[in-house]
Amino acid sequence: MRRFYSTDIRNDSIYLDQDESRHLKQVLRAKEGDQVEVVNGKGNLYQCEIIKLEKKECELRILEFSFSEKSLNLWMAVSPTKNINRWEWFLEKATEIGISRISPILCENSERKHLKYDRQIRILKEAMKQSHQLHLPELDEMTSFDTFLKEAQREEKYIAHCYEGEKEKLLSAHQKNKNTLILIGPEGDFSRPELESAISKGFLPISLGESRLRTETAAIAACHTISLLDD
Repeated sequence: MRRFYSTDIRNDSIYLDQDESRHLKQVLRAKEGDQVEVVNGKGNLYQCEIIKLEKKECELRILEFSFSEKSLNLWMAVSPTKNINRWEWFLEKATEIGISRISPILCENSERKHLKYDRQIRILKEAMKQSHQLHLPELDEMTSFDTFLKEAQREEKYIAHCYEGEKEKLLSAHQKNKNTLILIGPEGDFSRPELESAISKGFLPISLGESRLRTETAAIAACHTISLLDD
């Protein structure tokens, strides 16, 4: 059954925005009386019947309702890649896995300094629907590394980097179902001062394996590792 996204819920009806309505009417060629699923990004899943079908706004009647708690409490702060396609790939795949929060961070070696927030949200919504996740990841505006560190609080805090030194493998460091925050740096890695600052704030250096990974690959590897450990 086709799945749509909406937070416009009034009494026993759900209203789709213009983009979702256009897709339902013109692309899928649905008809009044057809049934679809709707998610609100906060764990709610609605079984609905189409009762008004228009290009700008469709109205659906709620037939059944269910709720699911979020299973993965993972927050990742990642420096966006220079190649925007790689960053958007990360957004999509992290959402499919079930990440709870994403913070783009601007580091000393970051090559991408601007992101389109609305476009990122669209990617997250589509990935959530496609993968049948019920929770939309929280997405922050891009912030500087130093500002981020001042606000970063979590039960577990890790930083992945490529410098030599003592690092614990994420597989063994993570404790199941702990609230977790992982920092992933840019293609040029974190600077030494950034690394030292993070460690002073309680971040534990971790290893994701022997291979030297691209930013987006490292981020997904970390995300998937936590997902498997928490399953």
